[in-house]
Amino acid sequence: MKLGVIGCGKMATALVKGAVSHGVVRAIDVIGVARTEASRLRFTEQTGARNTAAMAEVVKESEVLLLATKPHDLPKIIELAELRKFPDKLFISVAAGVTLETMEKLTGGLGRFVRTMPNTPSLVGKGAAAFSLGSKCAEGDRDIVQSILGSVGMSVEVPERLIDAVTGLSGSGPAYIYLVIEAMAVGGVQAGLPRADALKLAAQTVAGAAAMVLETGLHPAVLKDMVTSPGGTTIAGLAALEDGAIRSSFIAAISAAVARAKELGKN
Repeated sequence: MKLGVIGCGKMATALVKGAVSHGVVRAIDVIGVARTEASRLRFTEQTGARNTAAMAEVVKESEVLLLATKPHDLPKIIELAELRKFPDKLFISVAAGVTLETMEKLTGGLGRFVRTMPNTPSLVGKGAAAFSLGSKCAEGDRDIVQSILGSVGMSVEVPERLIDAVTGLSGSGPAYIYLVIEAMAVGGVQAGLPRADALKLAAQTVAGAAAMVLETGLHPAVLKDMVTSPGGTTIAGLAALEDGAIRSSFIAAISAAVARAKELGKN
């Protein structure tokens, strides 16, 4: 596979780095373009891939193009790169809010587009991503997308109408969990733990609990009950969380983020 990258920021670099390290693509078969030389050099340094200042070169050399520009720049890039002339190529977009319909219209309905929503833990190989295939995608395109996204974590395919829900849940979700880790660490400090130790313990506890859900396949409620002894410390803590409406607060946060994603998409 010949992979081109338009926009060599952190997410694109993480995806290419993961794809190369997992053997999805060879570094020699990847070429990226970015607006600044500093970005291009950083991309090459971290991935081993080539870089160029010429977008036309990237488009010409690639079979698959990763579109990793800012959302408001993507329509302009599609037109400048004349992507309508390349219906044989697969275009994978990580630009939040830009719909498949918008991208396809800009290529006269000919472009093979995939819309993705990765999240920032992709930078450390623990990403949670979703993707939606466009109307012109061919057999095998799904496997290509899954191999790239899967190289930095896990991915699920969803109908495009659910991409905003993914944005509110896993796209914005890391920020919610950072808040949880911060709050847990503060609680540990209040109880007398050194701040550095409290932060490590809180972060590892979150990571371990998440691994238990993913690796055992058990419902979180079942795992929660396994920790909760009658009259013990855990039930006392859970009762305090319920007093603070912890569940409804998280549900409300995700609903608010989804609503905002829909609003941004319309704009």
